[in-house]
Amino acid sequence: MRVGGAIPAPPAFSLRDVSMVAPSTTAAARHKATLVGALALLLWSALSLLTTMAGPIPPFQLVSMTFLVGGLAGLATWGRQTPRILGDLLRHPGVWPVGVGGLFGYHFLYFLALGHAPAVEATLLNYLWPLLIVLFSGLLPGERLRWWHIAGTLIGLAGLVFMVLARPNGQISGTGLTLDPRYIPGYAAALGAAVFWASYSVISRRFAAVPTEAVAAFCLATSFLACLCHLAFEHTVWPASPTAWGAVLALGLGPVGLAFYAWDHGVKRGNITTLGGLSYATPLMSTLLLILAGRADATPAIAVACCAIVGGALLAARDLWQRKAPEAALPESGPT
Repeated sequence: MRVGGAIPAPPAFSLRDVSMVAPSTTAAARHKATLVGALALLLWSALSLLTTMAGPIPPFQLVSMTFLVGGLAGLATWGRQTPRILGDLLRHPGVWPVGVGGLFGYHFLYFLALGHAPAVEATLLNYLWPLLIVLFSGLLPGERLRWWHIAGTLIGLAGLVFMVLARPNGQISGTGLTLDPRYIPGYAAALGAAVFWASYSVISRRFAAVPTEAVAAFCLATSFLACLCHLAFEHTVWPASPTAWGAVLALGLGPVGLAFYAWDHGVKRGNITTLGGLSYATPLMSTLLLILAGRADATPAIAVACCAIVGGALLAARDLWQRKAPEAALPESGPT
């Protein structure tokens, strides 16, 4: 579309824009990569709504279908870059257990947790992954773990706990969270899922030389492994309507497609500590979308949690909005 006047039209966003950008060499480029990573959090907030619209499809079947869509969509962007991407995957074989372990391992453990522990406890234990990302990122060369990263993340976690455990009147239930020893395997699986995702996000930084397009290969591998689990443990249930099929397609293109490519770019070239702190906004945005769609009720507890999570996210993302003196370019060899 042509734009009149002297103001140029904004460039169109595409997967290739995400993956072909050179490693961040300036503070401005690092901030931009962080914003691209935050796009994944926005897309993941639509996961619950689209999943409910898809209908009662078994979890592993839905994972297999959506990751197939996301993987094929990414594969379609390879084009002339296919030999280069395949060469990078061959030169860095260690990226395979990281990529496939992160995507498939996380979902496998999360579904295992939901099957062997109450959903509330499993969800809260699983949502330790943003805090773990913040803590693990301190082990990366050049990353600075500041007080506002930890404080903002803890405030966001507190807001999430309140939102999950609160009664409709906004009061915390005294019996809302009970860790029953009978569910230890489920709790362990939930914690394992959190560790898997946090580790995948942080370790991906070590494979910055592998282009983001390679995530397509990990998506396809995850789809295949999820299909095997589906055939072994579930009965096939196909989407029952065009709307349900559309939701599956939207899941594959968005929360299970572009989101993982954007996250890969963000954790490799952006401020991973800030992304960890911002991650607690995802369950809040997901809940707000369900409310707007009429599939959940607004409560005082959600309003209180909103203030805590948004405040914590702003504090954790202080690196993005605080005024800074111009910084010199960073070395081209990788993240510092």
